[in-house]
Amino acid sequence: MSIRSRLLAAAVLITMGTTLSGCGYNNIPTREEQAKASWAEVQNQYQRRADLIPNLVSTVQGYAKQEKDVLTSVVEARAKATQVKIDASQLTDPDKLKQFQDAQNQLSGALGRLLAVSENYPDLKSNQNFLALQSQLEGTENRIAVARRDYIENVRVFNTTLRTFPDVIWQTLVFHDKPLAEFTATSGSETPPQVKF
Repeated sequence: MSIRSRLLAAAVLITMGTTLSGCGYNNIPTREEQAKASWAEVQNQYQRRADLIPNLVSTVQGYAKQEKDVLTSVVEARAKATQVKIDASQLTDPDKLKQFQDAQNQLSGALGRLLAVSENYPDLKSNQNFLALQSQLEGTENRIAVARRDYIENVRVFNTTLRTFPDVIWQTLVFHDKPLAEFTATSGSETPPQVKF
């Protein structure tokens, strides 16, 4: 291949690349990756909460031996929540996403009951380990809320991209992506577990 042919081929590739990126060709994969990254952060925050729970339960067990049913429900809810997993390739399945959400909501409810137990145990309320875990748990709930908000926004942007001009042309001709499932929180699940002293 002559130098002139190589230069011509390079010029064609550069022109095509510039044209494709300028007309929205990259929008669909870029926004899909943003939405998937947001979902990874949601899972990261749920995992952080699940990792904290064994420490929280151990701390409470030493003080609240009579509250076995509450502690048992937390342990069971955590086990169920960690079993229901959803990866980025399953985000187009609303049923799978709802199953994941339900398991996490059940865990949130169990944690709320566990923290309420502290009202009956003055020694527990003043225990430094419990206070530290409680603070971390509250921070985790806030991080989960932020991660879910970011996921919701990125899914909205991605799904809108699939349906709007000019990206709908690339969607029809090249990508054929399905819309991602939207996160729909059940009523009351947006509230972190209440802590009352």
